[in-house]
Amino acid sequence: MDRMSPLDATFLHIEGEVNHMHIGSVAIFDGPPPAHDDVLAMIRGKLPLVPRYRQKVRMVPFDLGRPVWVDDEHFHIDYHVRHTALPKPGGAEQLRNLVGRVMSQQLDRSRPLWQVWVVEGLEDDRWALVSQVHHCMVDGVSGTDLLAVILDQSPEPSAPVPDHWKPQPEPSDLRLLGDAAVDYLVTPLEQVRGLRRMVRAPRQTFERANEFYHAMRSMVGLASTSGLATLNGPIGPQRRYAWARGSLTDVKAIRSALGGTVNDVVLAAITRGFRDLLISRGGEVEGCAVRTMVPVSVRLPGERGTYNNRVSAMFAELPVGLADPGERLDAIRAQMAGLKDSKQAVAGEVLTSLSGFAPPMLLSLGMRAAVRLPQGNVHTVTTNVPGPQFPLYAAGRRMREAFPYVPIASNVRIGIAIFSYLGALNFGVTGDYDTTPDLDVLTRGIEAGVRELLDYAEVPRSNGHRAVKPRERPAARTPQRRPRRQPVPAQSPS
Repeated sequence: MDRMSPLDATFLHIEGEVNHMHIGSVAIFDGPPPAHDDVLAMIRGKLPLVPRYRQKVRMVPFDLGRPVWVDDEHFHIDYHVRHTALPKPGGAEQLRNLVGRVMSQQLDRSRPLWQVWVVEGLEDDRWALVSQVHHCMVDGVSGTDLLAVILDQSPEPSAPVPDHWKPQPEPSDLRLLGDAAVDYLVTPLEQVRGLRRMVRAPRQTFERANEFYHAMRSMVGLASTSGLATLNGPIGPQRRYAWARGSLTDVKAIRSALGGTVNDVVLAAITRGFRDLLISRGGEVEGCAVRTMVPVSVRLPGERGTYNNRVSAMFAELPVGLADPGERLDAIRAQMAGLKDSKQAVAGEVLTSLSGFAPPMLLSLGMRAAVRLPQGNVHTVTTNVPGPQFPLYAAGRRMREAFPYVPIASNVRIGIAIFSYLGALNFGVTGDYDTTPDLDVLTRGIEAGVRELLDYAEVPRSNGHRAVKPRERPAARTPQRRPRRQPVPAQSPS
């Protein structure tokens, strides 16, 4: 029996009728589709490497302690691995519609919080795996590790991992209450130990406090917003899903020519997407910025393979009011460098860890209240997760591409996740079904944003062609070619 961390518990507490807190992915494989038993054998053979896949959540009575993970005595893999098919030939639009429907359904709290759909009937004799994993179990970075664990790194399926699992008896309510009481007794002792460490290392303590102070100052301005009305508002329980494709080679070429990081270039392309979306909706973008939460992994190298949440956040302004792609990238690069210096992510992590000292009942009520309050200060979420740059296989079939899925909640109607695999950089876009019927405008704009940055930097696309034809350039740009910009020193890639 393992108790959830404060952050893991937060993702569970904020889930509601319209807030579905699962992350996921859509992986597309070469055909023909494997037999259902082969997929079951592939996943069953890796279950010992992912203990959470056979555990479920138990709530402590009266919310007097954080939830715990317990073994599911009635675990059946057939419940979690499902099979469906699209009418042939199933195109990209049909697959995206299916993903939207699947992701609109919450995971069953009485069972382990994951499921996988095998989807047959894709065009070109391909098939897909659509996966859902609750955010309380895993964040984006460890979720990437999990994908690499479940799949194989060669066409030859790997041998099953030795499995000696026997479910432990489920604890009674009385034991849950008793363990929660023990935790309350232990927590003050841990605080005393922490104070002793602070006294013994005053210099490090001062440096940490100074970082936190400056980080909190940088977050004060987040209470105000320019107010981009169509991006925020009530959401329903149904989801739309779309994607955009990019090249990691192209993005790195832009970074080398213009400076910044991979993440800066990605955010600049997304800015073009939101600019196109807002203009298509008749909105005024002059002087406006879309505020996005950018999750930042604070997982240490030694923590790879631990399937919990180690993530904080920074808040960035996407300058949709700027028509020139170079100016957009310059603005984002300067801003992100300032955010990193401000240690915003450190502040977010510290604030989250402090919730571990609050009564879990108050934490639960506070988080549920927070997601119901008007929150126009954040318009979207943008998360960039590096994936494996080597081929992955499922039952001997090679994974061609994968698109991530990120949840939306509260009054945020659009979320974007980015996933790199084998040189590709793919964007998965989640939208509220009722209010975002035009997600394709955003995805086309993201792809156009990469192309125009390539053209601006005067570097060829990875396929050898010029980036953007003259007629595709934004009208706001001058018709004459600008002098080539001098490269600036690149920051460390993100």
